[in-house]
Amino acid sequence: MGRTSGPSQYPVAVVGLDCRFPGAPGPEAYWKLLLSGAHAIGERPASRGASAVPGGFLTDADAFDRAFFAVPTADARAMDPQQRLLLECSWRAIEDAGISPTRLAGGSVGTYVGSMSDDWMRLSLAAPEGVSPRTGTGSGRSMLANRIAYQLDLRGPSLTVDTACSSSLVAVHLACTALRTGECDLALAGGVNIVVGSVLDEIYAQAGLAAPDGRCKPFSEAADGIGRGEGVGVVALRLLEDAVRDGDPVHAVILGSAVNQDGRSNGIMAPHRASQREVIATACRRAGAAPQDIRFIEAHGTGTPLGDQIEVLSLGDVFRDEQGVREWPLAVGAVKGAIGHTEGAAGMAGLIKTVLSLRHGVVPASPWSGEENPRLGLARRSMELITEPLALPADGCRAGVSSFGMGGTNAHVVLATAPLPAPPAEPGPGVGVFTLSADTPRALRRNLRLQAVDVAGRTGEELARLCWTSNRSRAALPYRFATAADGPEELASRLFAAAELETEYDEHTAAAEEPVLAFAFTGQGVQYPRMTAGLYEGSTVYRTFLEEASKALQPYTVTPVHEAILAGDPVVHRTGTTQPALFAVQYALARTLMELGVRPAAVVGHSIGEFAAAVVAEALDLADAARLVAVRGAFMQQLPEGGGMLATRARPAEAAALVADEPTVGVGALNGPGATVLSGDLGALERIRAKLEERGLMCTPLRVSHAFHSPLMAPMLSRFERVASRIPAGRPRLPFHSTVRGRLLTPGEELDAAYWTEHICATVRFEDAITSLCDRPPTHIVEIGPKPVLSNLIRRIGAAREIPALGVCRNEDSGLRELGELLAHLHQDGLDPAWDTFYPDAGKQAVRMPAHAFSTEWRSWHQQLTTAAPAPRPAGSPAAAHGVAAPDRVRQGVREAVATVRGGRHDELDDALRFYDDLGFDSVMLMELKYRLEVRFPELGELSMPEMLSSLVSVESLIAYLSEQLIAAVAR
Repeated sequence: MGRTSGPSQYPVAVVGLDCRFPGAPGPEAYWKLLLSGAHAIGERPASRGASAVPGGFLTDADAFDRAFFAVPTADARAMDPQQRLLLECSWRAIEDAGISPTRLAGGSVGTYVGSMSDDWMRLSLAAPEGVSPRTGTGSGRSMLANRIAYQLDLRGPSLTVDTACSSSLVAVHLACTALRTGECDLALAGGVNIVVGSVLDEIYAQAGLAAPDGRCKPFSEAADGIGRGEGVGVVALRLLEDAVRDGDPVHAVILGSAVNQDGRSNGIMAPHRASQREVIATACRRAGAAPQDIRFIEAHGTGTPLGDQIEVLSLGDVFRDEQGVREWPLAVGAVKGAIGHTEGAAGMAGLIKTVLSLRHGVVPASPWSGEENPRLGLARRSMELITEPLALPADGCRAGVSSFGMGGTNAHVVLATAPLPAPPAEPGPGVGVFTLSADTPRALRRNLRLQAVDVAGRTGEELARLCWTSNRSRAALPYRFATAADGPEELASRLFAAAELETEYDEHTAAAEEPVLAFAFTGQGVQYPRMTAGLYEGSTVYRTFLEEASKALQPYTVTPVHEAILAGDPVVHRTGTTQPALFAVQYALARTLMELGVRPAAVVGHSIGEFAAAVVAEALDLADAARLVAVRGAFMQQLPEGGGMLATRARPAEAAALVADEPTVGVGALNGPGATVLSGDLGALERIRAKLEERGLMCTPLRVSHAFHSPLMAPMLSRFERVASRIPAGRPRLPFHSTVRGRLLTPGEELDAAYWTEHICATVRFEDAITSLCDRPPTHIVEIGPKPVLSNLIRRIGAAREIPALGVCRNEDSGLRELGELLAHLHQDGLDPAWDTFYPDAGKQAVRMPAHAFSTEWRSWHQQLTTAAPAPRPAGSPAAAHGVAAPDRVRQGVREAVATVRGGRHDELDDALRFYDDLGFDSVMLMELKYRLEVRFPELGELSMPEMLSSLVSVESLIAYLSEQLIAAVAR
């Protein structure tokens, strides 16, 4: 005997939901329909069987975005529409939970579906010639849950529940149980019902259960039977404590539930008062709810005279206020009056109505037909029908949902208003990166328009949370939109504009794979007072890393480096401060990007930039690098001033020849075509300048304190080498394209004291290093520095001209906005950043967004499938003698068989298409192909699968194999 009393220790949160019901293509439309008090009962479409009785029917039930889910055409055609509806509904429910469906792949997610319809299977089996392996996977009721689990790669329990009309509420009960026992971390519970045939109409009619006008009239004096309805609904469930901990949105809370059976009652189809009473009472006990705590009940309410009577009696048994403790009568509603009896999905229709009512704080009036049935005696049983919208207590309340199955399985669920979330902290400057993606350009534009309309109505306070939700809840699909924004008006404008760009998104703009990034660290000369101040103020992550670098440099600097930077002091232009400050900024920028998921596959550093590059490549640790940089800068500052640097357009060979006659001048840097820097004694540089200008080559003196990377640095080398020799040598763990060597360091090369000492006077061979980087080119180069300088140089180097070079900062005001623009660019090109790191805690709260709008272009409904019988072989004729030459007969036969298995037209098949890579064949499809080829070519007998597998490279190779087999068969 199971425990039937005592409150559950683990309430379950409804964190996401989606639904489609008659007259309501989504949750918002469903809520509007309920608030209107109208019903959605109408004429029966011709596709729903021979019956003429009206009912509640879905529009577009034949539509399915099969391409989105990568379902082959033939599979999609064979699939019960209930599978298709559940797939789309489940995807949207997960998104509503603030979770990207793709993030759940491989996870412990349970799938529980309630359904009772076998119409699709019955019609499929009625045409035996159309039966194929897909008949089982496409129309078997067990596959409803399994299809969701398969397509989304969910690894928790998966089962379809059939307890007739109570199926979907029983599925909710089982899902909650699985969560509480740890069988899964998140559960999808759903229900679905589509009317394809009229068999059940006939059963209801013969049993006296059918309403002639197709309308359910629950608890009405006019109640005369069931009106059928269609629908699909899915809720995403988590343990409340897990949902609150992770900041998930919570629609409502399931406190407890129960399921039982009528047993041997007054007929297997007859309701049983005692069992209904017990299942409701048990659910209340498990929820820790006294009868007077329940404010309203969403009743089963079919509108059959007997069913209504028994349900009211059982409710009265539990909730009758004999002690006079209720503040108000128990309010009773029934959604079947609005949408009909959705059978296997009925419990889900009631549950979602109740969840939305608790969330909005009001219960819509049910569309009652006529007067209340006086024989029910509602008032004397402390009950009343909800004939006007019922305002719920501001501090929340509890409610119950009942669902009773024909056959005796009963279910009841007790829910409560979601706990009030903590007041959101002030999010500060509302900067976010809004992301959206789709499987096709057209789908992306469709969803951009949908989101633009929603964003236009948002407030500025919501922006960061909205952007974070978009990053968290939307799958990263091939066609992507991403933009940084600091206000809803700007974001809405960009969304509308992108939706109208027909040429912006096409088949060539899909993000095929994750970008391969290289970091390029800037050299001296890009520093300025208050560099990266905006990012320091706006990003706690950047602030942490800049202060970490400053602390590592503290033993060697008078003023903490970060304070010197932010103070706006011109001291940052003095070499002894410049180099530590640039190193700290570069280290902090690189580490911030890496925390955001922007990780380099290779590094290159210009001059002083090589030290931060070495730390990122793990050839130096932060403390050792800080010491080398600080000592290097201090020793250089102690050298006599008087040297200079000259930017010229001289070619490398020409520059080398010029400095050969000037021993105090060296080639400081080879930055690219027409970008050579000479460094050394000022007098010698003037002589070289005169020669170059005589040749018509422009020269520009650079404002520097010393002649870096020149022979004038020689006096400090021995002192520096003694310090460097005490630093452990390191081997980069990332490809390190050295600007000292002008190439990629080999696996055995170390960054040791000799390297760092040579670095001081050596030419910065930036062009060679970038050319080396492009031997295995990255998709993007990210410049790490306080303003973009290298990006322009990179674009002038032939090997890198086509590689996007992106910067993080432009000036001192650059902050989260500029960082967000970089992330947006990279995400649009295929990167999936660690978005949580970008936002302050106040911005990491999910908000509701419009669900993904699926395509409705592809449609399919039940049709009689036929397979052409093979042409009889004329007596005495060879296999080829069918009025068609043998090669053409084989080609046509193979193409037709492949098209039948895969879907599509045989004349559109290319013989070069590969079965696995291009056509997506799996083992089931191959077995069906084998069967159809044996029917097509009976003279071959049974084909050998092992032999056939070796020929299944392409359509062409299979044609060749079968042609050989036919020739051999004729010869026999």
